[in-house]
Amino acid sequence: MAVLESLEVRWVQGITSSNVEFVDKNTACYICGNYIVFLNIKTRMRNMLQSPGSGIGSFTANSFSRTLALSEQKLHPSIFVYSYPELSLRCELKGTAKLAYTVLALSDAGPYLACCSSLPDYTITVWNWESEAPVCTHPLTEEDISTLAFNPVNWQQICAANSRSVTVWNIEKSNDVHIMQPSVVDLPAADGSAVVREVISSHGSNGKLTYYGPQMPTSAIAGLSGDRAENFVPQGQVKSRLCPSAICWSASSQLYVGTREGFLLLINSETLLVTVLYKTLIEGNPSNELVDCMGLLMQEGSFQSLALCSNGIFTTGTDCVLRNIQIKGNQVEVVKTLAMEEAASFLCCSPDYETLLLSSPTGCIYRYKPGLADKPVKVLDVLNGDFVAAAPLYTENNICVSVRESGELQLWSLDAGICIASISLQTNVTSLACCPIAQYVAVGTVTGHVLFVELTRKEEPRLVHSVHLYQVPVSHLVFDQGGNVLITGASEPHIFVLDARPSKAFEVIGYTVTIGATVSLSTQFVKESKQIKVLVLCDGEKEERKNKEHKEGNVLLLLSISLQQVTVSGSCVDLHGALREDVLHSCVYETPDYLSSCVLGTRKVFGYCQQKKVLQIFQLPELASKSSSTEEPLQLTPEKETEGHPLGPAIVNLSPHQDWLASVGRDGLLRICDVSSLEIYVQHQCHSSWLGGVCSVSFTPDSQTVITTGLRDGSLVCSKLRLKTSGNSKANTATQYRLSMVESFEELILSENPVLSRMTDLELQAPHTPHTAEVSESSHVTNKDESNMSQPSASSSHFTWLDEKLDAVLKEESQQFAGNRESIRNGLKELRETIQAMMQENESLPDMEKLELHEFNLDVEEQKRLQAEGEQEVDRVRKEIELENLAKRYQREVLKKEFWDQMKVKGKAIKAFHSEHEVQNYPMKERTAKELEELHRVETIRQTELSESNLQQETSEEKSKPPVEGEEKDEAEGDAAQSLALTGSLSPQCGGFNPYLYSQISIQTREQKLNQITLLQDVIYKVKTAFNEEFEAVYKQKEQEISRVRDRNKRITDIMTELEVQEVLWEPTLTDNERPERALTVSDSEIKVEKYLTPEQMEREEQQRKEEEQRQLATKGDNIRDRALVYMMDGVLELKKEDILRMEVPQPEFMTKPEVQWTEEERRSYKEYEKKTKELREEQEKYRKILEAEIKKLQTSIKDATQGFDGTLSKLFEKKVKSDMAVHQEELKIANLAYSLMIEEEILNREKHLTYKLEMARILKNDMGEGLKRHREDVEEFQKIYDIAVADDKLLDKGFRKEFADVPRYLVDQLYKLYKRRPRVQRFRTQTDSTSPSSIRPLLGQAAAEGSLDMMKAMEELDAPEHMPEDLDLPVWERFCLARRAKVESEQQVKMKALTLAEMQAFLQNRTDEDENLQMEIKTLNNELNGLREERMRFCRDPMVQIVIKQGQVELESGDFIADYSDAVLLHRSVVEELNSVIRALGEQKIAGMIERKEIRKGIIQQEWEHKRMTMQMEDLSNKAKDIQRLHLNQEIQEYLSESDYDNRMSKQVSALEKTSTLQEKTYQKKIENCKKLIKQLNRQAVLKKEKCAALDLQVVSMEVAVAERRKIYEATATEESQEDEVKQRYQDILRRKKLLNLAEAQTEELAALRAEVERLRRKTFPALTPLKPN
Repeated sequence: MAVLESLEVRWVQGITSSNVEFVDKNTACYICGNYIVFLNIKTRMRNMLQSPGSGIGSFTANSFSRTLALSEQKLHPSIFVYSYPELSLRCELKGTAKLAYTVLALSDAGPYLACCSSLPDYTITVWNWESEAPVCTHPLTEEDISTLAFNPVNWQQICAANSRSVTVWNIEKSNDVHIMQPSVVDLPAADGSAVVREVISSHGSNGKLTYYGPQMPTSAIAGLSGDRAENFVPQGQVKSRLCPSAICWSASSQLYVGTREGFLLLINSETLLVTVLYKTLIEGNPSNELVDCMGLLMQEGSFQSLALCSNGIFTTGTDCVLRNIQIKGNQVEVVKTLAMEEAASFLCCSPDYETLLLSSPTGCIYRYKPGLADKPVKVLDVLNGDFVAAAPLYTENNICVSVRESGELQLWSLDAGICIASISLQTNVTSLACCPIAQYVAVGTVTGHVLFVELTRKEEPRLVHSVHLYQVPVSHLVFDQGGNVLITGASEPHIFVLDARPSKAFEVIGYTVTIGATVSLSTQFVKESKQIKVLVLCDGEKEERKNKEHKEGNVLLLLSISLQQVTVSGSCVDLHGALREDVLHSCVYETPDYLSSCVLGTRKVFGYCQQKKVLQIFQLPELASKSSSTEEPLQLTPEKETEGHPLGPAIVNLSPHQDWLASVGRDGLLRICDVSSLEIYVQHQCHSSWLGGVCSVSFTPDSQTVITTGLRDGSLVCSKLRLKTSGNSKANTATQYRLSMVESFEELILSENPVLSRMTDLELQAPHTPHTAEVSESSHVTNKDESNMSQPSASSSHFTWLDEKLDAVLKEESQQFAGNRESIRNGLKELRETIQAMMQENESLPDMEKLELHEFNLDVEEQKRLQAEGEQEVDRVRKEIELENLAKRYQREVLKKEFWDQMKVKGKAIKAFHSEHEVQNYPMKERTAKELEELHRVETIRQTELSESNLQQETSEEKSKPPVEGEEKDEAEGDAAQSLALTGSLSPQCGGFNPYLYSQISIQTREQKLNQITLLQDVIYKVKTAFNEEFEAVYKQKEQEISRVRDRNKRITDIMTELEVQEVLWEPTLTDNERPERALTVSDSEIKVEKYLTPEQMEREEQQRKEEEQRQLATKGDNIRDRALVYMMDGVLELKKEDILRMEVPQPEFMTKPEVQWTEEERRSYKEYEKKTKELREEQEKYRKILEAEIKKLQTSIKDATQGFDGTLSKLFEKKVKSDMAVHQEELKIANLAYSLMIEEEILNREKHLTYKLEMARILKNDMGEGLKRHREDVEEFQKIYDIAVADDKLLDKGFRKEFADVPRYLVDQLYKLYKRRPRVQRFRTQTDSTSPSSIRPLLGQAAAEGSLDMMKAMEELDAPEHMPEDLDLPVWERFCLARRAKVESEQQVKMKALTLAEMQAFLQNRTDEDENLQMEIKTLNNELNGLREERMRFCRDPMVQIVIKQGQVELESGDFIADYSDAVLLHRSVVEELNSVIRALGEQKIAGMIERKEIRKGIIQQEWEHKRMTMQMEDLSNKAKDIQRLHLNQEIQEYLSESDYDNRMSKQVSALEKTSTLQEKTYQKKIENCKKLIKQLNRQAVLKKEKCAALDLQVVSMEVAVAERRKIYEATATEESQEDEVKQRYQDILRRKKLLNLAEAQTEELAALRAEVERLRRKTFPALTPLKPN
């Protein structure tokens, strides 16, 4: 049976969005999670309105109608309109939005609401929320609207803006028909300049074509048509636009737009003209006047929000400055600037335009009254940011604590919901827990610290202690119900137990290791057995669950901790700080499903399964405890299941008295159910499901209040449970539990709070990442060991408690085994010395006996490991290189296949022998079958066309007269001469003739152009083929010449060998360009690095080397025949003629003896020897000359042959140039044809687009025609209704006397005057010229309805009996009043109908104008389309013709202009030369006449110059006469004129002056001497004075001390007298200043009078002389 009736929300705190709106003059509203909070800015009282759905999408408020509108967040959302202050639902608007509304706006001028929906429909809709009917709707572009604002003067104008555009929507009305018309504002570019759009010229028929054909728009060139062509902008012309950030309507229906770049724009809502009122300082434009006067005040981001107030426009931005701007015309003036504490992101103004509200992104709201306050006043400071958790204080009633993710800890009053105090922990936090026995809270941080904040003085919270437990965030903090211990959990498998008592300094008792990361943590304190039960939900360390967004687990670890052993006994942990098994008992359970949260009850476990979305109860079995490491976990089966939250995961929590179970989830729902039956008592939507739902939930100690925090909505909600009458017993149970807790903890609280308050403050330092000390490598083992042992540890602040514990254990072990370590160190030292000695001995050994250094390495395992790593690295690098080589080989094969294998003719060159001249061939691919088929098709078509043309020509020739033989011959010669020029190419001379080519003049259709391109490509192919054939012949010739040169060089080399001459011969070779296939092969000489050989290759090379050595050894065997031949006949069997140069006559043996010992026979032998020697020498000389002549002949033949080849190559080059000319000419033809095809395609695209526009315009015209007809019928029908109303009104006027026929005539006349009389009603005037917001007010509301009500109220005064005429009966007066009231009502109805009729007629006129404009557009499109078609036909009929002319003519130099040959005519050269001779003769005649005219003109100019000279002399003489007349005769001039001997007089004066000068010099010398004497005397006096001053200085010091003492006495005794003296002195100064001012005024007047007198006397002394008049 349910005992809870409902949940009442007591208060909410936080702010979700910075948008704040006025709902009346003194009340503002804003979004807080799933609530709208209303704040009275004067009293700062708040109340709230809960969203009817699961979240608030967008909201708006209107202070004039006191209404509020908000949209819900769900599929097919609705809009709810509420009235304030009743907070009653006025209506629910169900639109067509499928997902969400992006923005809402309420009109000040009527019951109208505008809304914009997001994807997928993107529509803007205007509603009449009173009638709950949509007024009009219109689709939007696929962009979300961020700002929407009604024109306060005219509700039929709406401004919609986003970060890219501004659109003004105009609503046109005709009775009950409304139409929305969008007008997109063309925003300036990002630099403030206007964006120039492409001007599309009309295609009129002017009879001329440009060289490049008709000009088409860019969209037609891009091949676009339809809507894409309308919106197409080329990439090069795209300019970034200004990004609107804020909009504001003015009183004159103009728009002020602030941009993100710091620009302020003024937009005329009627003409959409944009004026830049202010722009930020642009680099390179310092001369801007607006920038110069305001550049220091505003910058980028200054116009983030705009608001219109009574003092002008206020703006604020990211620069933390509030500015008051006055705008007069196009001039902007910053009247006032206020520096703010933080940047404001939103501004809004009160309905009286006197108060301004500013909201900041940090959650603060400021109030500013421009006329009364100097700076904004903070009215709300709830901070902004997501809450992590909130919990009540157990030791203090009506106080709860919350902490935000940023580390801001706040204390709240549960009754009033106000913030009592706050403290910033300066770090990101993750968890919170309140201690039951002392007034402090524990906070877990992301750095793994647990912070303890003391709250004994609620207004001054303090951070008193910190402990570092983890290297990961602390995700769970739980106190047991008895307040004995604090248990922590994180994503690590460690759970720490801390003493919760401040008297124990929050010491860490110990830790235990769980099966996996902690998912959930809860405790249960058993008073009877003094045991603490801890339930840990672990993830089981399964990797497939690690990466899930929400942590879940299916392993339950139940820990039983003996309180007596933990808090009293000091030996509950081992050396490493782990709790011993006899202190900590554990049981492991496993659930069938994964749980996201669980809580421990009395022998029960309550868990939430996200997979099944159910709430489960598990009964714990009564079994002995078992160890989690040695036993298998027990399987738990859910005892009961109930439906859970639609959106999870969910969190469960037990009430303190453990009768109620609360669950919260990501759906934002709070559910409270019974623990036994899981029956849901209450359910409440506390937070928005679209912002993450609920983050945490907690009960107060009396279980009557529930505190929840949102995950991402930044809200804190406090709810009170309402109990039914039958639930009083439950409430009493909860209250009794609260009282029992207070009684049991009272002594602990009284003892622990004083200890807590005496703890010193702790400054929290920013966490640092621990650094690992680096240890340098050493070749000595002992040094490395010592460096590792003496490694410096990091700061203790970077170590966790577990690290410090481990460090202490290591230090203790180090001290315990210090001796053993010393002995090991000594042994290592001896070993090191031995190895060093062995290494030194190894250095002195021979190379064959030396050992490698790595063999002295005793760490064989490390050596093997390094070798293995090296081999792995080598394998990796080898694989990378192999892959890279494979990629390069593949690339080579692709390039070879594409550019070598497919080439029918490979590209190569021929280089001259004696120059760098080179000729290349044409690389050519094999024509594909498709190309050959296309060529055959075109030739077949042309053959058919030519046959038909020849047949027609023969038929026409038969009908005409046969030509004369001489004429035929002349015509043939003329055709032969003109054929080369008309074909426009030299290809027929280069072997590229094709008989099927079209004549250039006859190409008109698209098919002919395509066929001509195909034929021209064939011509190019033939030209290249013909040249390549000649090239191949020359190439073979060069190969032959090189072969001949090699043969001749071989003979020359033999001769030079015989002649024993050493000379380098010229050996021609083919270059790489001549042998391009060399690029495909790589020789060994090109490889500069050592070649890598595989083991198989190395083995093969070794085998080949051995075979070669064996072969060489076999060839070196003893060959007797060869040795005999060499010894006897020099290795030859017969003597050749070429060996004559090596022949020598053998010298007789007796020649070794002296000549005197020779015999006669010997002497005769000697003579024969000399004769033979002479003959041999002559023969050798003769043979030598023959060989030299042969060398010269061979060299001459080589030179002649190579030079002849170079001449052949030059001819080939000329042929190549001519072929290139032919190819380029044909390619130019193809380019011209392709360009004409492209232009024709562009024309077709443009024609297609114009046709599309014409069709759309006609469709729109038909629809508009139907609508116009319907509107015209409506207007005619309403005109009849209006005429009937006017006739009825006139009938009432005419029937007045008939109705009162029973009344005397004189009374009827009086009554008729009263019948026509109307009361004076105040009329509202339109003040469109005023820019003040107060001018908006008379135009608001329903003016016509208000005027009618005022008229009827005024009529009640006229109906009073005191206005009744005399002698009139009261019944008649009452009847008269009724008749007059009927007449007034009839007149009001006529006026209303007249206004409606005028509105309908204006609407009809607008539609008529639109229809006429559309008709004109259709006509314009038709004309443009016809003109475009004519232009296309003219372009096709006027092809471009290419003509080849001879070079050498006299040509004009090309200028900067572009020649237009559209009107040019081809003429014969003789005609031009004849015209030139005539022009030359006429030019000579003209030059002769010009010379004659020049001489005559020269005489005329000379006479004119003489006349001017004389005129100037006259003027000069006249001026001299004037100067003489005006000359002032002073005394000196008069003396000069009167003195006859003026020079004698001047000489006398000069002599007198010389005497005076001499006398003055003597006097000056005397004065100098006197001054020197005086200076000496003064110096002596100065020395005396200095001595006196030194004595006086000593007296001054003592006197200053006395004066200071007397001054202190005087100041202490005569303060009042000094004040009076100062007042008197100030008064005297004022009087003196006043007298001086009066005196200055009098002197000023006197000076003015004196100046006037001086001016008068000057005019009297120097009278003006009249100028002389020329005769």
